[in-house]
Amino acid sequence: MAKKKLVIVESPAKARTINRYLGRDYTVKASVGHIRDLPKSSFGVDLENNFEPKYVTLRDKKKVIDELKAAAKNADEVYLASDPDREGEAIAWHISHILHKVKPLSIKRVLFNEITKKAITSALKKPIDIDQKKVDAQQARRILDRIVGYQISPLLWEKISRNLSAGRVQSVALRLVCERESEIDAFVTEEYWSIAARFHKEEMDFEAKLARIKGKKAQIGDEKTAKAVVAALKKGDFQVESVEKKQRRKRPLPPFTTSKLQQDASRKLRFSAKKTMMVAQSLYEGVNLGEYGQTGLITYMRTDSTRVSQDAVDMARDFIQETFGKEYLPEKPRAYATKKQSQDAHEAIRPTTSFHPESIRDHLTGDQYRMYKLIFDKFIASQMADALIDATAVDIVNGQHTLRATGSIVAFPGHLALYQATEDDKKKEDDLLPPLETGETLKLQEITPNQHFTQPPPRYTEATLVKTLEEKGIGRPSTYASILSTIEDRKYVEKEDRKFTPTERGKVVNELLVSYFPELFEYGFTANMENQLDQVEEGSENWKDILGRFYHGFQAELDKAKKALKHVDKISIKAGVACPRCEADLVIKAGRNGEFLACSRYPDCDFTSNFKKGEDGEIIIVERPADEPTNIDCDKCGKPMVIKMSRRGPFLACSGYPECKNPKSFRKREDGTIEIVEKKPAEPTDIKCEKCGAIMVIRVSRRGEFLACSAFPKCRNTKNMERDEDGKAVIKEKKKPAPKKKS
Repeated sequence: MAKKKLVIVESPAKARTINRYLGRDYTVKASVGHIRDLPKSSFGVDLENNFEPKYVTLRDKKKVIDELKAAAKNADEVYLASDPDREGEAIAWHISHILHKVKPLSIKRVLFNEITKKAITSALKKPIDIDQKKVDAQQARRILDRIVGYQISPLLWEKISRNLSAGRVQSVALRLVCERESEIDAFVTEEYWSIAARFHKEEMDFEAKLARIKGKKAQIGDEKTAKAVVAALKKGDFQVESVEKKQRRKRPLPPFTTSKLQQDASRKLRFSAKKTMMVAQSLYEGVNLGEYGQTGLITYMRTDSTRVSQDAVDMARDFIQETFGKEYLPEKPRAYATKKQSQDAHEAIRPTTSFHPESIRDHLTGDQYRMYKLIFDKFIASQMADALIDATAVDIVNGQHTLRATGSIVAFPGHLALYQATEDDKKKEDDLLPPLETGETLKLQEITPNQHFTQPPPRYTEATLVKTLEEKGIGRPSTYASILSTIEDRKYVEKEDRKFTPTERGKVVNELLVSYFPELFEYGFTANMENQLDQVEEGSENWKDILGRFYHGFQAELDKAKKALKHVDKISIKAGVACPRCEADLVIKAGRNGEFLACSRYPDCDFTSNFKKGEDGEIIIVERPADEPTNIDCDKCGKPMVIKMSRRGPFLACSGYPECKNPKSFRKREDGTIEIVEKKPAEPTDIKCEKCGAIMVIRVSRRGEFLACSAFPKCRNTKNMERDEDGKAVIKEKKKPAPKKKS
């Protein structure tokens, strides 16, 4: 039986799409993302050995790895086809290490920007080697983040609360949100007035607003002044001083980059950055289109380039001519300049086929349809003709006062016939104006003074925060979504009306990080580090040299911070509410299931409670529900068990607590009766206990897996553990202390 060629991709959906294009001679398997990474339970970086990483196979990937090894043994050639970015290159590199013993000489890398038959068959004809420079850039980023997280997070635990963590880039995003909140808090509202006059001519009402007084910009600060201006205007005549007519061209914007897609999807579709990337990923990997089969509908969705292929341009121009007509087609195809810092490794985000969104709507979910339509319309519009706008501006004088009326009309819609950019959503075209001539006198219908107040800067939305991160050079297309979701998942920020507000926890964490690590979490420093990672990918920088320079400065800042923090008492996040038991201050603490209130006098007072925030942000204690009786008796003392509510959810407890402590997990059957859920049995290993000789078993705690002696409680020996490349449990070596800074 002839051997097949093996293609390994990241996701099962992508595998199904590619398998359809390649046929029987190929086997397509999915790694389901990363198969190796730095260990979760230890540092995993040897600082004494030039930052050598210690990778371990991920706990849940043993079955996947076994399947990949078996498939590789039965294949003549292996093609690694993970995503065409740093993360995808690292995944391919890790897979090649695992499969090297199986196929040492026949493992090749293939790259494609779109999942189409043409792109895939072309890539397979021109396999390449794994790009080590791209792998090194990913390793450098991963190790940088590990160094920062593992060495700063313990300071947060010591000085604020457990379960907190610092991120090299996420903490900078948090700083943006906190600083904007500080600007809002410090903002002093000022009163100002505007004056609008309404005129009528040829059965048309139009409005003009006071623009200048004595040739200077009109600035009216109080009601008294506004009324005086209105009185003066009523006494005089309104005369047209000038009429200016212009036709302006409005060019279309480029097709989507990742950040622009996230911004427009947030504003137009109300998608979070994370949801945007998930839906786009599903379109990229392929959707079943019935008679057309599994089809990849868009190009790779992590890109900062606006470049598109000639085939795509030709497709767009054919579509425009057939759908809109020749007048909507510019003479020459449009090309868009890519930003200097752009990697330009991939095309812009565009459709891979000419399928109109409506023609395949029945095969897409609602979210997929809206996302595909957004991408399709933006790409087609980017190759359409300019819109022509006829704009008119009229100055009307009355004594020392000048009013201005503006109006415009779309003379030719061009690209606006298909796509209205989010940047223009708030810039609606002004009303039409009647024919007006210089020198003519206008009849006033009504004049109105309007009171206003200056507004503080707006809070960040996902769209504006992504835009700011991009402008400041913080993060890259592949990281924006994870940055935003991380600060939200850690409860450092919360969204209210789709706007980010820092939590009390977020404010305290940010204040400590910025105060004691001023350089590390500075915008320019973070952006410069991103540029250095780009240089590693380009081959002009060595990744370990970058880590060495970073660590030298970081270690000095860390030592300085540790010394300063020795004299700082534990920082409490005060709730501004008194404990109902002892009247001491309640503080906000972080648990696995979110924030909760606790008495500051703990352990003398063990009061805890959930809480909610009122309209003005004040903390409100949420009363716990009363214990719910059951018909189950305690197996220790015989008293009835009751259902109690904790921060983690409901559980069974003995009504004799605290004399009898016997908590149990449970579930309710369909008939409403209670069933006790027994704990998962321990998994045996071939490791013997060094103290008593019994076998060690794998148990699971809140912190993950660990080894425990099977003779418990007679022998209480436990060990930290990890799994090797084959998924077997091994005792984890103790973490080596970080080397001391050389003088």
